[in-house]
Amino acid sequence: MQPSVVAHAELLTQAIQDIGQVLEVQQLQGAHQQEWMQRNAALFRMPRRTKDDDPEAYIEAFEKTAIQTGLDRGQWGHQLGALVIDKAQAAYKALSREEARDYEPVKTAILYQLEISPESYQQAFRARKPRESRRPHGLLQSLQDSLQKWLPAGKFNREGVLDQILLEQFLWDLEEDTQRWVWRHQPQSSEEALRLAEAFSNSEKERGSGRGLRVSRENPMSEGECRTAPKKGAPKGVVCYR
Repeated sequence: MQPSVVAHAELLTQAIQDIGQVLEVQQLQGAHQQEWMQRNAALFRMPRRTKDDDPEAYIEAFEKTAIQTGLDRGQWGHQLGALVIDKAQAAYKALSREEARDYEPVKTAILYQLEISPESYQQAFRARKPRESRRPHGLLQSLQDSLQKWLPAGKFNREGVLDQILLEQFLWDLEEDTQRWVWRHQPQSSEEALRLAEAFSNSEKERGSGRGLRVSRENPMSEGECRTAPKKGAPKGVVCYR
């Protein structure tokens, strides 16, 4: 046999051996990865969602549990789809195989089916609030939550525009007496409006107990001075402070 043929055969044999070693390593790595994924999946423990569970709170708890247990991100969508019920599970099953492998489309489809979307947050933000929900601090916090989910600050905020939207809605939703007094002081931010509203509320409580004077008597406007109330929808008319 010629030397060149022998050398070629040896090179071919070596190449086959190298390929075999690479395949063996890859197979071993795949087995380790599969074992790791199965172990993490076994560690993942999350009760199925019930009708009484708040959807957003449940999904937030799901994500925290998945991170803490080291659940592979590629399994998040399948795990969540198996845990939700009724309309949410129907939304998951309606996804294609490709979409079902990606957690974000799964999450979006489930929330949309449950009518939790930017549009629903906008409606909650603009809706007229019941009387028991108009206490200044709780009201502002609720509005901030809805606004953040409707218009995420990272995408929409431009030179405090979001805070002006928040300020307008906060003033509109306050109790009428509080609204007039806060508006009279022309707050420039939602935080300033909150401080004014809480000061008014605290003073009213003290006044009711006979320990204080009504805040609205401080810094009175000149007699007959009028200012229009915050406008939203149908105008509420002119408020005069005398």
